[in-house]
Amino acid sequence: MFLSVRDLLVNYGKLEVLKGVSLEIEEGKISVLLGANGSGKSTLLKTISGLYRPIAGSIWFQDRRIDGVSPHDIVRLGIAYVPEGKRVLTTMTVMENLEMGAYTRKNKREIVRDIEAICEHFPVLEQKRNEKSGNLSGGERQTLIIARALMAKPRLLLLDEPAQGLSPLLVKEIADIITGISRDGVTIVLVEHNLRLGLSLAHRVYVLENGIIAFQAKSTDLSGVEYAKRIYLGG
Repeated sequence: MFLSVRDLLVNYGKLEVLKGVSLEIEEGKISVLLGANGSGKSTLLKTISGLYRPIAGSIWFQDRRIDGVSPHDIVRLGIAYVPEGKRVLTTMTVMENLEMGAYTRKNKREIVRDIEAICEHFPVLEQKRNEKSGNLSGGERQTLIIARALMAKPRLLLLDEPAQGLSPLLVKEIADIITGISRDGVTIVLVEHNLRLGLSLAHRVYVLENGIIAFQAKSTDLSGVEYAKRIYLGG
């Protein structure tokens, strides 16, 4: 399996946040994690990316165990994490932000080539390439942080609430970006509070509830998706 999470336990102090989470992520697919605030979605992404250490359980990426591996080494293995909150480096230009995304890479010629490819793929970044990222709109910032993560050339992209706080039009743009990344062969795990958006993108849906996987289903399983909606919406 491409990514395997097995019996994962994660605490904040004495508070149990993840209580034995297990899931399997298939290569080339978009897996969506749904759940109420505090259910453990963001904690799961941060643990996979190495920012949190589990109390017990294991994480395997392409048959290599990665729980306990440092965050920058996890990036080198091909996993990029985009946190919620549109966290650009506000005093740096768009180009400088993109260059920071390639901090684990050594070949400068390839980095320049990939920046140009990113700007071609995301015209708004080309238009604003020399502008301080702190001056960008919310949608432009979100585009930039996703593009910055792609500069690490990940095989697995972890996205935490990429549509948070955006207008419906910008949500559609972000959805198109995510779909395009998936078509390019990048596996995606998406935490999303927007139920409609999450279900529209997912190949597989996981519902977290109180630190456990309460339900999972393929997006083509209509009865399963309806059940996931009832759990998620509390009905």
